[in-house]
Amino acid sequence: MKGINGNILRVDLTAGKLSVQAVSDDHYRRYLGGRGIIAHTLLTEVPPGIDPFSEENRLVFALGTLTGHPFVGSGRNSVGCKSPLSGGYGETEAGGFWGAELKRAGFEAIVVGGISPKPVYLWIKDGEAEIRAADRLWGLETADTERAIREELGDPRIRTAVIGPAGEKRVRFACILNDITHAAGRTGMGAVMGSKRLKAIAVRGSRLPEAADPGKLRELNRWMMLNYKEKCRQWRVGTGSDMLNYEATGNLPVRNFQGGRFPGVEKITAQVLCEKYVTKMDHCYGCPVRCKRVVKLEGHFAVDPVYGGPEYETLAALGSNCGIDDLEALIKAGEICNRQGIDTISTGVAISFAMECVEKGILSREDTDGLDLTFGNAEAMVRMVERIALRQGFGNLLAEGTRRAAAKIGKGAEALAMQVKGQEIPMHEPRRKQAMGLHYSVHAAGADHNTTIHDTDDLDGKTGSKLYEKGYLPELINTLGICRFVSWSEEQIREAVAAVTGWPATDRELMQVVERGITLARIFNIREGFSERNDDLPKRFTETPSEGPLKGLDPQTFAEARKAYYRLMGWDESGVPTPARLEALEIGWAARYLIR
Repeated sequence: MKGINGNILRVDLTAGKLSVQAVSDDHYRRYLGGRGIIAHTLLTEVPPGIDPFSEENRLVFALGTLTGHPFVGSGRNSVGCKSPLSGGYGETEAGGFWGAELKRAGFEAIVVGGISPKPVYLWIKDGEAEIRAADRLWGLETADTERAIREELGDPRIRTAVIGPAGEKRVRFACILNDITHAAGRTGMGAVMGSKRLKAIAVRGSRLPEAADPGKLRELNRWMMLNYKEKCRQWRVGTGSDMLNYEATGNLPVRNFQGGRFPGVEKITAQVLCEKYVTKMDHCYGCPVRCKRVVKLEGHFAVDPVYGGPEYETLAALGSNCGIDDLEALIKAGEICNRQGIDTISTGVAISFAMECVEKGILSREDTDGLDLTFGNAEAMVRMVERIALRQGFGNLLAEGTRRAAAKIGKGAEALAMQVKGQEIPMHEPRRKQAMGLHYSVHAAGADHNTTIHDTDDLDGKTGSKLYEKGYLPELINTLGICRFVSWSEEQIREAVAAVTGWPATDRELMQVVERGITLARIFNIREGFSERNDDLPKRFTETPSEGPLKGLDPQTFAEARKAYYRLMGWDESGVPTPARLEALEIGWAARYLIR
């Protein structure tokens, strides 16, 4: 294959050793990158039943086939491990420049095992790697970490993937920050990185692997450079440009997904944010879209622009879902999350969960460190974000995630935990975007909004089919390392894969790559004790709010849609992949992991 390095860097932190694994063309063609590489590695190398913080867990950084090539939107990479949040398959993605730099540095993936006896960071440059001491970096916030590494190595153009104090303290939804502002945010990757005492991975590269057809790749890229303003116009103010409509239609989560109206949405929209606080719009590798906000704020909630600015998920999770319409407080809370290295979605949902517990008398002010943790209290929300990140007081309990926190609190708190498989639900209402709600339930990593269609159709007998058919493209682009915000067609993506690799892949072949990754991740979860019972949403989403346009999901229709999805995936009635489908996907070997 052209266009790929063919090498995986293997890191044993316990022994302090590095090695390089060559990847065959056949293996790479079968899995391509991203989830495929991650799912195969976790299933074959992570022993069943281990603690996610044990040295036997593997932390896998995997590039996509197109990552780093001159193709608009190709700045993304995936990260995976056994999740400390769910106890099952964990995976997330990030943009920025780090992934493209790793491609130029000579590797397609990094597999990290073991636990270092002391804090370290990994330094990779043009095919060479070394493990370096990070004692003086331990405890630093994310931007300070990057700054110190660049100073130590004497190169301001080094790209970094770092954790903050939250990762060091194993907050179960700690994230990894690429270039400080691009978060591999979900499923607790930063916590596992912290458990291994790996503070950062610094990368510098200068050799991009040669594409099979550079001319065709330039032609495709030139087309998007000429047309992106029209094709990607909805991202001109970044994410969240449609928040007013979201509120009107019921898609905007309100007060821990209780539903209803949120008139304060007018104060926290992307448009208001850009008009009042954004100093510039930033971008990822090779992308002209510039959807990333950079915000500067002075005064009570002073914010450093080095940490970028809040995305839609942040504005909704810490805003409407906590009943808060103070935009400056939301900007500050988002900055703290990036400083300390925690996922804004899980953080916001954890706080809204606590607020509802207070509202219903399950928690008292004494339980919440004396904070008035009620819906709408912006000051209390900001202070609790920091306490979660640093595991201080009541924040230490919320840092465990809502599922664990609710189990410890008891008194009916479990019904208020808005999570699937332990992962907090993103900011798209399952009662409104019902196909996405189905995806939340069946996804191996739990509730995830970046690997599915943003569909608003009501559940019916065909919803499972829609999820299977339309969901192919979002899953594929994560495998290939490109951004869903760039509106490439399926044909253009297929042409780009051929131009980079020399492999004239058909739609069917690419779909099989996607299915392999989904199926291996499913098998990983089954091996860890997950079953059909875990493919569900909180009961709240079967209920109709007292006001607003939302209607509760019908449990029977939801179950039928889930069964339809199972059938199309080639799984049995219980969601277990059948031997026939495994053979059709050329992964018959994985059947042995289903024997319990």
